[in-house]
Amino acid sequence: MRDIALQSAGLLAILVSILHGAIAELQVFPRARIASPRIRRLLRMVWQASTVDWIGIGALLISAPALGSESARHGIIAVAIVAYGYAAIGNAIASRGRHPGWCLMGAVVGLSVAGW
Repeated sequence: MRDIALQSAGLLAILVSILHGAIAELQVFPRARIASPRIRRLLRMVWQASTVDWIGIGALLISAPALGSESARHGIIAVAIVAYGYAAIGNAIASRGRHPGWCLMGAVVGLSVAGW
């Protein structure tokens, strides 16, 4: 059961990441007024770096049960809890709880804890 929770956390993590990247490209950056093309490109790359990182963490969560190492499993889960927990808290504070992202990221944290 804990393997299923961990793999579900990984799938949800990847889904949230893809949504995060798509929303940025379709809604945030087309409306953003950033005068310098260089700064605009930098902000886009920084934003999408978290998207790529979260996809990587999701892939690790999915593969953790197959690694056969409890210490590796716990290390992957700990990183996922910190990364997604920080993002969930930051999203909830910044959006005053009005954006669904913090709930989805919180669900990744909860499923990761269940897979411990």
